[in-house]
Amino acid sequence: MQTGIMNPGVDFFFSKEHKWHDEFSALRQIILDCGLTEELKWGQACYTKDKKNIVLIHGFKEYCALLFFKGALMDDPKSILIQQSENVQSARQVRFTNVKEVTRLEPALKSCIRQAMDLEKAGTKVKLKKTADFKIPEEFEVRLQKLPALKKAFDELTPGRQRAYLYHFSQPKQSKTREARVEKYMKQILQGKGLDD
Repeated sequence: MQTGIMNPGVDFFFSKEHKWHDEFSALRQIILDCGLTEELKWGQACYTKDKKNIVLIHGFKEYCALLFFKGALMDDPKSILIQQSENVQSARQVRFTNVKEVTRLEPALKSCIRQAMDLEKAGTKVKLKKTADFKIPEEFEVRLQKLPALKKAFDELTPGRQRAYLYHFSQPKQSKTREARVEKYMKQILQGKGLDD
């Protein structure tokens, strides 16, 4: 397999002071050994094949991770792929808390990277849930029925923005809290904005 080439434009990501310096460096070498192209996307080291995203290195407070963009489609015989949250439909992470874990998992990681490359080459797509598959919380449904302008504005949002609102509104256990969330974001929906806009 052809070895990838380090991209000088991404070097700062690895040279800056951070908690996961050694882990990031080890992951970088493993990925480059698989022949991927190194790029900087979303402020992170991202690796592509034929301009298609395969994996991304990122760090958090408690762990660093290698994120597979289509991880939901991958075989995982070692049970190392983790779904970040129930809202994440496609991506999966392999998490690390020290460089020894990265080294120990190197063969499995390379196998996963090759599998991810094959999935991308084959053009395999993750079947994402449609907005209609998400339950509309009763508190929001009442508002949509009472205010046609709100329903129209919500229907005109992109599917991703719609799903984000539905997920956000349905999270609280208490109806009062769900109602407060709906109330808080009504104006934003009417302005055609997403949850984080």
